[in-house]
Amino acid sequence: MMHSLHKKGLRLLGIVLAVAGFIPSAHAQMPNDAIYMGKNTACIAVSYTHSSWDKYWENSLKRENLNIGTHTTQSVMPMLAVGITKNLNAIVAVPYIWTQASAGNLKWHKGIQDGSLWLKYRFLNKSGFSLHAIGGASIPLTDYIPDFMPMSIGMQCKTATARLLASYRHKSGVYLTASGSYIFRSKITIDRDSYQADGKLYNTNKVSVPNAYDASARLGYLKKGIQAEGFIEHGACDGGDYIRRNDMPFPTNNMKSTVVGVYAKFQPKNIGVNARASHVIEGRNMGQATTYSVGVLYQFRYAKEAKN
Repeated sequence: MMHSLHKKGLRLLGIVLAVAGFIPSAHAQMPNDAIYMGKNTACIAVSYTHSSWDKYWENSLKRENLNIGTHTTQSVMPMLAVGITKNLNAIVAVPYIWTQASAGNLKWHKGIQDGSLWLKYRFLNKSGFSLHAIGGASIPLTDYIPDFMPMSIGMQCKTATARLLASYRHKSGVYLTASGSYIFRSKITIDRDSYQADGKLYNTNKVSVPNAYDASARLGYLKKGIQAEGFIEHGACDGGDYIRRNDMPFPTNNMKSTVVGVYAKFQPKNIGVNARASHVIEGRNMGQATTYSVGVLYQFRYAKEAKN
């Protein structure tokens, strides 16, 4: 029986998404943009994401698996963004994820995945050009199974992300941003006494998940409550092995992807809506996913300005 396939799209952001990364849409502001909530203001957002693939890369071999058919990952993610100062924001997100396959007998998985916290600091802002230091961390919130890919909802590892973002915004509303990140990942514990990786047999239930990195570029327009952008994202593991021929993927795999997409938001006042679409154009050890997201957001002031 051929159990070859690949995992749900490990979102990067990304890979991160991290995802790693993983973070679906809902751009009141995000850890990969140059948008900030003002001091004493906050935004609650909820997004729904649908990602599916019927072909995947087994290392560099692009193939399909009739034992899986079409693999689908869906998620609902509430997110809170808080303006601590005009140059310092905090973002918290907790996704609920479920996976399914259209064929075969692989058991579907669902549940709350990892809670993430991000801090975004703008340390330079002059003549439309700005630089941002962004740090994030995530931790699994439930005891989901990490090594039953591609049905697993996550990898069960703790992560820490360091990101540098540069942005230029013209007075016309046109902007360009570029960012790069490195993601540190902890070891995970699996429910078996041994496993095979990188051509070796490991007699332990502790698995070293490779660290990861990502880079992205975005060109868009933002003015008077309207935002639209196109983007390209690339993410990869810093090492790792490959899916063995006709085998299932494993957390030690070196997953790589290049994603292109578009994003749009309309927020004339406190309430807004957004949408995102993306497609994996190149990858290794992962599915060629097409992803759609829609979200709603509500912005409010949580404290009054102090009067002198």
